[in-house]
Amino acid sequence: MADISWTEGVSTVANGSSEPPLEADFQYSLFPAIYSIVFVLGLLENIPALYLLSCQVKHSSHSSLYMTNLALVDTLFICVLPFKIHYHLNWNDWIFGDMACRVTGTLYYINIYLSIAFFTCICLDRYVAVLHPFTYLQIKAIHYLLVVTALWLLALSVTVPLILEGPLHNSGVRNTTACFENFPVSSWTGRMAPYNVLALVFGFLVPFSIILVSYPLIARKISQIKHSTRKRKALRTIYTILGICTLCFVPYHLTHLLHFLVRVQLIQNQAFTNLIYKMRRVTLALVSFNCCLNPLLYYFSSSSKPWLFNFRLCFRSKMVYTICDQNLGEASCAYKLQQIDGNKPPGDGIV
Repeated sequence: MADISWTEGVSTVANGSSEPPLEADFQYSLFPAIYSIVFVLGLLENIPALYLLSCQVKHSSHSSLYMTNLALVDTLFICVLPFKIHYHLNWNDWIFGDMACRVTGTLYYINIYLSIAFFTCICLDRYVAVLHPFTYLQIKAIHYLLVVTALWLLALSVTVPLILEGPLHNSGVRNTTACFENFPVSSWTGRMAPYNVLALVFGFLVPFSIILVSYPLIARKISQIKHSTRKRKALRTIYTILGICTLCFVPYHLTHLLHFLVRVQLIQNQAFTNLIYKMRRVTLALVSFNCCLNPLLYYFSSSSKPWLFNFRLCFRSKMVYTICDQNLGEASCAYKLQQIDGNKPPGDGIV
């Protein structure tokens, strides 16, 4: 997670020689445009979602705690986007001071890796619910709370190097002050190299592998359940998470890997280095779109009624599990997760 040397602005080549600096002038319009869209849409989507999910945690499934924290992470990141918009509009010149730079950069990476972590937790939660329903019934709210607390503590602890490194540097280009960029080569090959490797492996590769392995098993199990009014909704939840990961996080980390190889001088081809640098500008902007796409996940995994931003949805609901259906003495192996709203008859299927 503490990949502080993954720069975001004008950079020099990996060997620090007198070769021309890497430039991508389109970033000065790309970042402000993308971040402005994410800021507006993210606020409109995540603040209502955070409110509604908070009510759902109190009165519904405990697993909603994962999505509540996912919405919280997105909201915190969205709140610092105006600083980044100003930074890129002024050709990567930071004027807000050292502490604001540290907070902005830290929340940027916390958003990425906590989002992936909560995606993985949602995946494992659905996996246990579908394939091991009796075990799932024994999971209590305190277990979800402990997992969420551990993830937040881990995220904050591994960002300590971000805070201690000293993120502000004179870029040497247009006499600007760079925030979280232009770090010396020694940062890549020295003590920060292990953090970059751990971020790639345990921050993305392992969680994404869990998602890829678990969700096909879940989808196959759900597909075996017949006459389920919520089966499509459950499958859409699966496909939404896979889609967000594929669109936002996979390109981001592929370019991270290539960029890391360039910075540690394992790749020294100048033309390829320039290409990687430009690709990285695009993926750095693209990864922020997860804040706008995550509310789709909240919608697809909600109750049978669409949210429609109706704050009256914060009502008490009761979850009832039916493990087996009896039909003339013949047991069905399918099980259903039912939601009872007021005096209405329960629906069938898996949420």
